[in-house]
Amino acid sequence: MKRPKLNICPLIILLIFVGCSSKKSLNYGPQSFYQEGFTAIVVAYEPEMLALLETIEANPTAKIFDEYTFKGIKYRLGTYNERPILIFATGISIANAAMSMQMAFDYFPVDQVVYMGIAGAVNPKWQPGDVIVPERWYYHDESVYSNPKPKNDGEYILPEFYISFLEDRKKRQVDDPHIPDYKPFRFIHPDDVLIIKDGMEEPSAKAYFAATPRLLEAARAAIEALPPQSIIGERFSKFSVGGNGVTGSVFVDNRNYRKWTREVFNAEVTEMESAAVGQVCEINEVDWVIIRSISDLAGGQEGVNVEHIYDVEASRAAAALLFALLDEL
Repeated sequence: MKRPKLNICPLIILLIFVGCSSKKSLNYGPQSFYQEGFTAIVVAYEPEMLALLETIEANPTAKIFDEYTFKGIKYRLGTYNERPILIFATGISIANAAMSMQMAFDYFPVDQVVYMGIAGAVNPKWQPGDVIVPERWYYHDESVYSNPKPKNDGEYILPEFYISFLEDRKKRQVDDPHIPDYKPFRFIHPDDVLIIKDGMEEPSAKAYFAATPRLLEAARAAIEALPPQSIIGERFSKFSVGGNGVTGSVFVDNRNYRKWTREVFNAEVTEMESAAVGQVCEINEVDWVIIRSISDLAGGQEGVNVEHIYDVEASRAAAALLFALLDEL
């Protein structure tokens, strides 16, 4: 028996398609919930978020009025001085920072990013509670791990691409004094990261990511207006803008490696998210700056690392500077 043809109205088909697409987009696709641009206020993990939320609760001009959760990341929406803010924690380390930052840009219209958190001091003049706003961020563990040369103590067998990279780096240093003078840490040979973005036909080597000058200037002005910040009654925080920070998927707690990052990158601090945040912001063409408060000495101390003692208190000093910076904006 021949089956009758189904005469389905094209409008019904369209409605079914739209319904399915809408449902799928709610679960998987980027969406924009607001049209006005946000200032994203971002931290890495819980002690930093605690200090941030404490500061917001104590400020009558700040409030949180809504929140969304995407893939486990909670994005809080609010206002500060009647301007929209987006608050979230990226999670610790490079991969988490990159993922959650890109989700924020996909789902919300973000105009600028102010990232706040703790870090280990590389420059020995910094102590727990001091707050640094670096101008540039480098990956310290983007690298080549190589074998030693037989019978040549201290020399290593390098792949051809890395030899070419070192030669090209010398040429780039002529035009850019901030290109590091790379040297190995034992078998670890530092390298640039490759990036690609709109307008580029192929990936290009990138030594560092530079924070937005406008936001660095706002940080300098904020420091001048900021009252003294006491660190658990021991001392007052020192504040500084400029210099370099280094990022890696490593909690640095080794004196020799700390010294190496100072020599190669002229680093002030080391931590685990900032270069990734800078990279995602640069690719998305979003202004950014990062505030880091010293929680430990990255292996420069004697005995056990003190990060667990100063993490919340150091974060409070960073949060104070963050909101003073927003006031300048």
